[in-house]
Amino acid sequence: MKILYICTHNRCRSILSEAVTNHFANDYIDARSAGSQPSGEVHPLSLKYLAEAGIPVQGLTSQSWDDFASFAPDIVITVCDSAAGETCPVWFGKSLKIHWGLQDPSTLTGSDEDIANAFRKTIGIIHNRVNTLKAISTLPRQEWKLALTTAVAEL
Repeated sequence: MKILYICTHNRCRSILSEAVTNHFANDYIDARSAGSQPSGEVHPLSLKYLAEAGIPVQGLTSQSWDDFASFAPDIVITVCDSAAGETCPVWFGKSLKIHWGLQDPSTLTGSDEDIANAFRKTIGIIHNRVNTLKAISTLPRQEWKLALTTAVAEL
């Protein structure tokens, strides 16, 4: 199963999703991330809290979805509400599309501990979703859409 996570700026939530998925499900899923308007840099706290969780950060970059015309993802998952409302490029036409929104921990204000906890919580949510995706990836492809729809409804 090939997944492309989309978030407008591709600097936090989609990056976290890519890294967590590849770390915990690399035998089942090939995950990438991109943005419609990439910032060009990964949020430093994304890297910090991924590393804290023991998740590799090498090679994580903020990229445009235009860079993935040849990737041909099976599933495109938007993780921010603004990306969910955007029109995807035509080359994602055959991909299943779902929205699994996440709060952006990089925009939280508060104490360092509050921010750390927000990143840890987001990584935990993604990890749980990755376990669901792993289970779905073992189903016949024609069952993915229903399984994904059911999983989204349970969020």
